[in-house]
Amino acid sequence: MAAMKFSRQRESIKHFLMTTRTHPTADEVYLHVKEDFPNISLGTVYRNLNLLTDIGEATKISTPDGGDRFDGRIEPHNHFLCKTCGRLLDLDLDMKSIEEVNRLAAENFDGLIESSSTLFYGECSDCIKKS
Repeated sequence: MAAMKFSRQRESIKHFLMTTRTHPTADEVYLHVKEDFPNISLGTVYRNLNLLTDIGEATKISTPDGGDRFDGRIEPHNHFLCKTCGRLLDLDLDMKSIEEVNRLAAENFDGLIESSSTLFYGECSDCIKKS
């Protein structure tokens, strides 16, 4: 595989993902990066997000509403989606518990499970306080 050409736009996208905990959509990344690169296109943002995901420097989180979110935190962790406000939050769990779930899944699957991703649903503490 040929070496990837350096891109200031891609580095800006990656930096934004690594410094935010909001799990932005591609549109939100586009609006942020556009501040520094006014001529950047939404297509360029999508291509770079997909590339960062493909090379393991970002994670794509698919949500039930069809909107993908992106995360610069690439170490294994799970997420919580608030059904009221739509916020996507990191959910840090004991990874031994997750490894146990992966082991149980592998015992009941005729194939090779390499990883898993769990999305928990409910209501965040902010929304509970409001109601």
